[in-house]
Amino acid sequence: MSIPFRLDGRIALVTGGASGIGEQTSRILTAAGASVIIVDIDRAKAEALAAELPGASVRIFDITSEAAVRDGIAGIERLDILVNNAGIGLVGGCEETELDDFDRIFRVNVRGLYLVTKFCLPLLRDASRSIPGSIVNIGSVAGLVGVKRRFAYCGTKGAVVAMTKQLAVDYPVGLRVNCIAPGTVDTPFVEGYIEKYHSHEKDKVRAELNQRQPVGRLGKPDEIAYLALYLCSDQAAFVNGAVVSIDGGWTAA
Repeated sequence: MSIPFRLDGRIALVTGGASGIGEQTSRILTAAGASVIIVDIDRAKAEALAAELPGASVRIFDITSEAAVRDGIAGIERLDILVNNAGIGLVGGCEETELDDFDRIFRVNVRGLYLVTKFCLPLLRDASRSIPGSIVNIGSVAGLVGVKRRFAYCGTKGAVVAMTKQLAVDYPVGLRVNCIAPGTVDTPFVEGYIEKYHSHEKDKVRAELNQRQPVGRLGKPDEIAYLALYLCSDQAAFVNGAVVSIDGGWTAA
């Protein structure tokens, strides 16, 4: 029997690949044999990470700009895996949400995913490939259930879920498209949220975030990344159009 979950010889592109879930995904796909293209806007972090990962390379571009994405993808001769991980958050109910903030989160979380996917699809669907290309979109439980004071964020992650399913319908052969819906994960993203909105009560809010998952703790970035590895691997060949929750039981209730 072959060793499962190997990606030897494959090329993967990870957006937001220099920190948090993206960093761990870059590390774990590399450990499984892939050559990873780290896409980020933080050049220093991306280059420092790439220096640690055999075969890794870096592309710095703004995923919300069509010209930047087109130019950023240009020159990539082959691509087997795309992980759409880059995203931002926003706290606020509908009445609290300013239009500029609403537009910004949709530009990053929805428009960015659309643009990167659009320009990667010809590579992922190359007729000469022997195995299907794979797209893994990082969504959120916020795309499956309502989360208090996350009006715009829920909207963007609901769109990620819908776009995942639509792509799987449009491209049922030669490409697999799946979505991971994490609960709250212990990342710089979450630390930034605590610092911005709860700097006066950090310990209290961390405890609340831990308890929001029924298992009583936050997720770990590598736990999400290992699920991404499975979805990219040949062992997941029958998984297409799926939205997989990994949330410590949050959406089971």
